Amino acid sequence: MRDETISGFLERLAGRVPAPGGGAVAALQAAQGAALLGMVARYSTGEKYAAHADLVARVTAETDELRERALRLAEEDAAAFTAVTEAYKLPRGDDAAKAARSAAIADALVGAGRAPAAVISVAAAVIDLAEELLPAGNRNVVTDVAAAAEAARAAATTARVNVEINLGGIKDERVRAELAAEATRVDALAVRAEQLTDAVRQEIAK
Repeated sequence: MRDETISGFLERLAGRVPAPGGGAVAALQAAQGAALLGMVARYSTGEKYAAHADLVARVTAETDELRERALRLAEEDAAAFTAVTEAYKLPRGDDAAKAARSAAIADALVGAGRAPAAVISVAAAVIDLAEELLPAGNRNVVTDVAAAAEAARAAATTARVNVEINLGGIKDERVRAELAAEATRVDALAVRAEQLTDAVRQEIAK
């Protein structure tokens, strides 16, 4: 997926195929948020920003890592969803086959839930870093902090529905509770992203 052209990916996304879908899109939104924030950090170097050099260096390194992690999650999500569709195709001719199919579906749904849950975690990290960088970053690219926050918010809210749709079929109570807890973080993340955007808009209105 990482080597595709944008137009090629969108062509596949629009096609009648199981994956990529919303989960991969959420991960790519998180990757874009991380990339935007990395760009702001790279524009916030030099003598003028010397007091914030440690922060800027950390944001640069962490957003690069988050971008790579989000790309991996996009690929993992596509693979996980394909595994779910394959599990549903398993035979169910007798009780043993039905039980095996049911177990395979449940296992596949765990994988399909874990990828978007991890995307929520990446989105949260992007928002954390955006909050740190906003007061210190280059004001000429301050709107990109808002863009990063909005991309992270879209990633989190999109990933949440992809977690929730898989919860019903997951039989492991511990895993289901873990994934559900990750989904409950999203409302607070969305509020924080909105606050970041509002702060940026106030800044550019001065």
